[in-house]
Amino acid sequence: MYEELVSLLKESQSIVFFGGAGVSTESGIPDFRSENGLYKARLEYGLSPEELIEHGYFFRHPKTFFDYYKKNLIAEDALPNDAHKALARLEQMGKLKAVITQNIDGLHQLAGSKKVYELHGSVQRNTCLQCGRHFDLSYIMDPAHCEDGVPCCPCGGMIKPDVVLYGEGLDEPTVEAAVSAIEEADLLIVGGTSLVVYPAAGLLRYFRGKHLVLINLTPTPSDGMADLIIREPIGKVLGACVSAL
Repeated sequence: MYEELVSLLKESQSIVFFGGAGVSTESGIPDFRSENGLYKARLEYGLSPEELIEHGYFFRHPKTFFDYYKKNLIAEDALPNDAHKALARLEQMGKLKAVITQNIDGLHQLAGSKKVYELHGSVQRNTCLQCGRHFDLSYIMDPAHCEDGVPCCPCGGMIKPDVVLYGEGLDEPTVEAAVSAIEEADLLIVGGTSLVVYPAAGLLRYFRGKHLVLINLTPTPSDGMADLIIREPIGKVLGACVSAL
């Protein structure tokens, strides 16, 4: 299977990668939607992760929101893994045209990727709801910039992470750019995602290229569309295959 993927990488000139939580779990970032994540949320907060990071809940209970958010969606010490690094190298070779990610951790950019479309936003960006000033992650994690656990701007306004909460729509320009990249791709590699979270999972219908490759530990609803399916850790697969080019 590795040989087949290496062959596809060699022959393709416009590759797009579409990834999900499984890409980041290899960097030690847990999938908050997993069974363990659901259990932890209900045990400590009495709510599901989807309820805790919902748009309305953020405004009604910002203190609890940020307590959960900082404990479960932030991993300040996480570093890019072999998958992130391999994709950055593939872009440097001129083959990979874009990374489309459902993750919000910023690890693709930290690994060196330049063209990254973050469908669900990023924890690295935060905006004051009152004056519009922008802040990095370190600012909102600093207790000195918080009132009762809630990050505040010097103007007094509450700061909101630039992540897409449940009940919010995706950023249209980001979606349009991702669709355009997929439409122009000759090879689409989908990795670390179960392809059940919409609307992101629906992006696959725009692919008209030659080959679709799925790298995921478990089956997905799109397995029947794939030319190649590899059920192994994505860092191991991409690291080995890109190194073989």
